[in-house]
Amino acid sequence: MLLPEQHDKASIILDASNYIKDLKKRVEKLNQDVSTAASLTSQNFPTIRVEEQENHFLIKVFTARNCHGLLVFILQAFEELGLEVLQARVSTSDSFLLEAIATRVRRHETKEADDQIDAQVVKQVVLQGIQKWIQGSEQE
Repeated sequence: MLLPEQHDKASIILDASNYIKDLKKRVEKLNQDVSTAASLTSQNFPTIRVEEQENHFLIKVFTARNCHGLLVFILQAFEELGLEVLQARVSTSDSFLLEAIATRVRRHETKEADDQIDAQVVKQVVLQGIQKWIQGSEQE
């Protein structure tokens, strides 16, 4: 029979052991997720680069495969964010490449651009457009 002091120690050790097992399972799951994400990124998922330059953004999206319909989703994302495309070059033959220069649409009443938009926000919105395209592609 265990004394109360020994019982407390055994309980603590058992709890710690269970916690460590749970952490190991979480690490294994995260490693699987990272592996899956890395394979998607390297093979199919577009790379996105956004640079902020004075009053506009230089946006580049590339993937090694042709992504039919992706351009529409990216342009919709620009529109939702309030970006106006000034110039764009798109190639969709064997791969998908978009190089665009976009600017913030000025508000009519104040004649000022939305200063809350930065390169990271643009990248996130483009990523959301790509994710919508992926969801739409999976449903077909």
